[in-house]
Amino acid sequence: MKKKRCTAIVLAAGSGSRMKSGVAKQFMTVREKPLIWYALHVIEESSVIDDCILVTGAEDISYVREEIVERYGFHKVDTIVAGGRERYDSVYQALKVVAGGKMRVPNVDGYIFIHDGARPFLSEEILERNYEAVKSDHACVTGMPVKDTIKIADRNGYASQTPDRSLLWQIQTPQTFDSALIIEAYQKLMKEQDSAAPEKIRITDDAMVVETFMEYPVRLVEGSYENIKITTPEDLRIAEAFLT
Repeated sequence: MKKKRCTAIVLAAGSGSRMKSGVAKQFMTVREKPLIWYALHVIEESSVIDDCILVTGAEDISYVREEIVERYGFHKVDTIVAGGRERYDSVYQALKVVAGGKMRVPNVDGYIFIHDGARPFLSEEILERNYEAVKSDHACVTGMPVKDTIKIADRNGYASQTPDRSLLWQIQTPQTFDSALIIEAYQKLMKEQDSAAPEKIRITDDAMVVETFMEYPVRLVEGSYENIKITTPEDLRIAEAFLT
């Protein structure tokens, strides 16, 4: 069977607030490369991914184009778009490019891989596992079984429940979907957002959008315990240790 077109959406519109840095975390240097370089490099070399939409801050588009995409020769980056206030706003801006057929090669009925640019340890193996899962299940997310016992707290700060650890996964990215499925799910989300108070929108990942607005089951796909998201200075030190 012919391989369907695979487009990666890479989110790089975050700030450096929790990094205690004036530089957005995705542009911080790790082993002489900007953090965003690592995920983009894997995508550039991947046999799974055909092209990429990079989402960044509106004020950073020129910098990203010149100092990252052009400087490092990331030819798979088809489009750079400005993100929104929330993560889901940023994803939607990229999905509008796909839905509008505005890419060099349209992704009509392929797959969309949504990845956080602050996760530098993406790998070809993770992309391949996502591709195999999305072909059969149409919606999948990367993650790993949790190692720790998890407690659910009540509103007063006391432990109220201890869920079965064997059923719990820590979710990562990429999160991968049929293009038509994720586009329709986000269109429904944005329509509801327009008619609801912003505080009612509680979306933390793409799987939630599909689960909530399409009522569609999402397959869990094994990622890696190294596939961490760089959020704090401590995470940056861990990333440097992994690279060493």
